[in-house]
Amino acid sequence: MNKRKDFQKYMEICEALAEIAAEKGNAPVGSIILKGNQIIARAEEAGHSKQDVTCHAEIEVIRKARKTIGVDMSGFTLVSNKEPCVMCGYAIRFHKISTVVYKEKVSHLGSVSSSMKVLSSTEVPDNWSKAPEIIQIKF
Repeated sequence: MNKRKDFQKYMEICEALAEIAAEKGNAPVGSIILKGNQIIARAEEAGHSKQDVTCHAEIEVIRKARKTIGVDMSGFTLVSNKEPCVMCGYAIRFHKISTVVYKEKVSHLGSVSSSMKVLSSTEVPDNWSKAPEIIQIKF
């Protein structure tokens, strides 16, 4: 499997969402949730425009997906053009998302690259699933 090629079209969607977010004065981040090859939900960063720090693209897309999927997103993939932060990593783990694909690391508080590795930690509540597969794709 060529993961770079498999996720390229989804990353392009995330980049387009990121451009929309930036045009609205938000950080340039876009995210989608997939079940197999089907897009379940898509969202853009909205923290500035909604004046709510919790409105990161990853959390916004989880909120949208929950309306049809529910809390347990086992078997689903979250794709984002940026590495999820610690807050988003917590939400990803809580919802049991199986795979996380991202393009660029973030400079602070990344849930993969910082000292607070929420996406890979084994020190989580018993009701959480195992750590998701984490894929960083560079194009």
